[in-house]
Amino acid sequence: MKRLLLAAFAATSLVACSSRHASKTTMSTTGSQTTTSSHAAFMVPSNIQTSFSTQYPDATAVTWAPYDVTVVPIDWDLTDWTVLSPQDYSVTYTMNGKKYYSWYSANGNWIGTTYDISDYNNGLPAAVNQTIASKYSGYTIDKANQVTWNDQTAYDLKLKNGDNKMKVLIDTNGNVLKQKDK
Repeated sequence: MKRLLLAAFAATSLVACSSRHASKTTMSTTGSQTTTSSHAAFMVPSNIQTSFSTQYPDATAVTWAPYDVTVVPIDWDLTDWTVLSPQDYSVTYTMNGKKYYSWYSANGNWIGTTYDISDYNNGLPAAVNQTIASKYSGYTIDKANQVTWNDQTAYDLKLKNGDNKMKVLIDTNGNVLKQKDK
């Protein structure tokens, strides 16, 4: 019994001393399971989880992790988003049959959300496809993501024409927001 109490005390002390620790919780809004990655010292504050579940109530298979620059499916430079660190949060989840990624700063601000588009003809707005056909004649889409931040939605596209590759960010109206050679 004494060992059990000491183990419980040690576990409580570890949690109390760490602002980020492993956790597994259930989101009550959808009944979906929320998990964290296997990072030893990681916890998502309740205000960020509440913000997320309010913004994406239909999310399932939710997995939180510290921000990791190597696990970003978009070109962060194209979006000009806030530079994040491992103190910030990333979350992957499924919604409407698609895998989504969202990011939140350590202070709880939503940074942005993205998901992969595989059907370029039907998944992109007509204006985006028209811009690609007119301004990037000869290029084909190698990868496409819808990107949402603030009140803006755009498409992060990786284009190629033989050995020539470029990345472009095009808004829903077909305006090129940014472009860079790859």
